[in-house]
Amino acid sequence: MSAVPDPAERLRALLDREAIRECLYRYCRGIDRADEQALRSAYWPDATDRHGAYDGPASGFIDKALPRLRTGRRVHTIGNVLIELRGDAAAVESQFLAFQLERDAAGAPRETLLCGRYVDRFERRGGEWRVAARTVVYDWIRQTPLPNALEPEAFGLRRPTGAPWPGDPVYALLASLEDPSGAPPQPHATPN
Repeated sequence: MSAVPDPAERLRALLDREAIRECLYRYCRGIDRADEQALRSAYWPDATDRHGAYDGPASGFIDKALPRLRTGRRVHTIGNVLIELRGDAAAVESQFLAFQLERDAAGAPRETLLCGRYVDRFERRGGEWRVAARTVVYDWIRQTPLPNALEPEAFGLRRPTGAPWPGDPVYALLASLEDPSGAPPQPHATPN
């Protein structure tokens, strides 16, 4: 008969798992909104990232990706997050679904659907969980020409539309919670 885990240990594990999920979601906001601070806050400064053709420091991946992120559109969704806690480290596998607007060699718009998994080593340092090493595993890709490039007209009356930081409506919401005066939004800050 196995021992029933201590309630304090169970609560700590739940809090750790939630902190890891929050970090994954912050990463997706950073990618989708080209929010550099949110992206950097998802990784430890010495983290590594094996991401498609890129394999090196996570900071280098962010530096390389930001110019493209600021000019395109993308949406990432995370699901099936499995977290194996081992003290101050965790093995985390999370599935992603990413839609990206790109241009082909002739400049025509196309949609790329990517499905895969983030295979991450998370580490808790100073009570905070972040990615220490990431490998992106690709499981599915589909590329489809688009008749238009998701310009504002394509959305019809559906407003507002998503935008990079700081123009996306989520940053106005965050700023309103922090500063009721309506001051311009600041990049996402990691909670203390």
